[in-house]
Amino acid sequence: MSTAKMTLCALLLSLSLPGSSSLAAPQSGAVDEIRIDKSDHTLELVAGGAVIKSYKVAIGSGGLGPKRMEGDKVTPVGRYRITGRFKGLFHRFLVVSYPNEEDRRRYAELKKQGLVPAGRGVGFGIGIHGVGNKEWNGVHKESDWTHGCVALDDDEIDEVSKLVKDGTTLSIRD
Repeated sequence: MSTAKMTLCALLLSLSLPGSSSLAAPQSGAVDEIRIDKSDHTLELVAGGAVIKSYKVAIGSGGLGPKRMEGDKVTPVGRYRITGRFKGLFHRFLVVSYPNEEDRRRYAELKKQGLVPAGRGVGFGIGIHGVGNKEWNGVHKESDWTHGCVALDDDEIDEVSKLVKDGTTLSIRD
């Protein structure tokens, strides 16, 4: 094989390897999974099994562990989907399919044990959103401040919203 052909083969192979710096910019809707690690405060966009983008995030002020009930300020842990989106108070909001069946079972068990205060439900309104206040961009990530959602800077949620379609799988872990 000629040197030119070997060089071309090596170049093509290197472009297909994970982690290659020559990856093309992600296309709209190219993301097939979102991964959130609460301990690391990261949100990763995944396409074809490879991380194509990573962001630092703020999570719920209730800390680690699974969300137990409405008002605990904990970001849930588990597998969900993005079910919709809207613009509003927090600039842009991607709706998360919380609660899932596991969340409902956990809540029912806690309620059965008498550990859920009267009037508290399983919870609702969980999402991935911006901050809605340009002065908070960047600064808001210095502490966990949400009521259970995941927060990005406004320009970051704009980018994520363009890359993620409704129905995309979301995995959240401690």
